[in-house]
Amino acid sequence: MSGTIVNNITRTSGTIAPAAGGLNWDSDVVTGSTASVDSGRGYWINTTSNACTVTLPASPELGDKISLVDYARTWATNNLIIDSNGNNFQGDPDTYTVDYSTAGQSITIVYSDATKGWIPVSDAAVTDAPVQPPTQNGIFGYGYLASSYANVTNLVNSSGVVAADVTGVGSARQGITACGYGGDKGIFGLGTNASGRVGMTNLVTNLGVVGNDVTAVATGRANAAAAQYGGDKGIFGYGNTSADVSLTNLVSNAGVVASDTTGVGTARDYLAATDFSTDKAIFAFGRVTNQVSMSNLVSNSGVVATDTTGVGDARFGLAATRFGVGKGIFGYGDNDSTPLVSITNLVSDVGVVASDTTGVGTARNGLAACAYGDDKAIFGYGDSGSITNITNLVTNVGVVGTDVTGVGSSREWLGACGYGY
Repeated sequence: MSGTIVNNITRTSGTIAPAAGGLNWDSDVVTGSTASVDSGRGYWINTTSNACTVTLPASPELGDKISLVDYARTWATNNLIIDSNGNNFQGDPDTYTVDYSTAGQSITIVYSDATKGWIPVSDAAVTDAPVQPPTQNGIFGYGYLASSYANVTNLVNSSGVVAADVTGVGSARQGITACGYGGDKGIFGLGTNASGRVGMTNLVTNLGVVGNDVTAVATGRANAAAAQYGGDKGIFGYGNTSADVSLTNLVSNAGVVASDTTGVGTARDYLAATDFSTDKAIFAFGRVTNQVSMSNLVSNSGVVATDTTGVGDARFGLAATRFGVGKGIFGYGDNDSTPLVSITNLVSDVGVVASDTTGVGTARNGLAACAYGDDKAIFGYGDSGSITNITNLVTNVGVVGTDVTGVGSSREWLGACGYGY
């Protein structure tokens, strides 16, 4: 056979035309307001700064093919406009306006004949745009200073850096607890203030702004625990009124606290709680007369189970948080044999509490913990013999880091939770 071979399917002229899969892609990204394109090529069209009018070849032949791609997902803001340069486009003359205005769109057109002209053979948008990684932040709040109750808060950014004190909102108190709700917000609740044990709460927006006191629905108590469950709801549980209790209060995904639910499991205080899996929670450890290591699972509908025989060193005044993908960690506290410890216990994604892990960081109790950065966690503050503000970061595989020099007012018996996605 004589003639020119150019990696193509047969044209009527006897020359082989561009194959469907044989486009050559232009290495330069088109950013101008106009561009002329050639058959057999693909082009990246970036309309971030302006719309772009693309002029097609004046004398196309059967099977000529061109692809155009929304390089920056901006065609919805600044359109791609096609000038068919005297030829028909889908049977309509060049006087018609042809534009594309969907973010993430790509089109491939093939020339047919003088009647129909250019015809799109592929005209689709990638609707699943890349999503920015979650940037969950955390917040420590309230607690007890050297000689007074506190209502200051400290924000934790998505890299685990703790910020300076933020002037407090709401009643200063200690023995408080906190958890997430609504997927991106948080709530502080309960505690002891100058008037005694209270059931009031303070909502935290997805920007980390703490709201004013919300009238108490829950029975006033201190040294309870809280965790998120069901993916977007929360639960307050246990604590001390004038005696230890096991009652719970569910928190809706709008931050509304429900009235008391009759408790399940051993009444106790100074325990901790965390979520695990993607929708369940666990209360564990605490103090009855002495320290205990029992736990109680919480279903994804907020139902608390009976006691599970404890694993790990019995202790109270510890903290807990989630980390990684569906896992949790209990850490630090006070036990009988060694008054202050830094040991930790990991929680699997099915709620199984592991045996003790040798502690890292300063042993202490009265601290708090929360998640940050979507898959990491932080323990902070507490009493190591004196009130401190040191923190310890937790990796996404549950490894606790050494002490980080503290920021903010040293205090104990505070609360912490994550917020903001």
